[in-house]
Amino acid sequence: MLDIDAAVTFVNRELAARADPAAAVEMARYLKTEMPFFGVKTPDRKPIAAELARRWIPESPGDYERLVLALWNQPHREVKYLALGAAERHRRFITSAAVPLYRRLIVEGAWWDLVDGVAANLVGAVLLDDRAATTPLVRRWLDDEVMWLRRTAIISQLNHKAATDTALLFDGCAARAHETEFFIRKAIGWALRQYARTDPDAVRRFVAQHEEELSGLSKREALKHL
Repeated sequence: MLDIDAAVTFVNRELAARADPAAAVEMARYLKTEMPFFGVKTPDRKPIAAELARRWIPESPGDYERLVLALWNQPHREVKYLALGAAERHRRFITSAAVPLYRRLIVEGAWWDLVDGVAANLVGAVLLDDRAATTPLVRRWLDDEVMWLRRTAIISQLNHKAATDTALLFDGCAARAHETEFFIRKAIGWALRQYARTDPDAVRRFVAQHEEELSGLSKREALKHL
């Protein structure tokens, strides 16, 4: 049986051993959060993540969810980053059955550094693998009262390239174009800019057709490399 308590103890111990209080203050200031940090930056978290993946391997969807949530529920932000890394690493459990877990991470994370990876690498992966089951849900999220779910719906196809569901992409951007929320406007521009690498003409046409509705930020981001 997977010893999840041991995994949590290991992660907290290893992060504490690398803690940098000055960096912790800076990281919290940058992310505008009061959540505590150890002050351990990405390069120094990588060996911890690798050892976590080597020693604690989920054998079932239940193990996967328990491991991710046990880490996620820890107070320090770097442990949450490792929770998200564990969720991404165990690819065979990234299925439509895990979407309720991902929804929880998005709603509770409620900030770009915790949400965007879930959107693109977890929800996006499920969407690509199982469009029939996942597309209706993502479309519902476009109208959700939780802004971070709306953002997720817009940026969920960042990694899809030529496999992008363009109807979902353009419908989503058009549906939220009226919003004044910065993170939605930025998401629209980001999603369009990413797809422009695959089909620049389609993005140009979309921006031209929605010139009046799209914010200046969304248009600038969408056309940034065109």
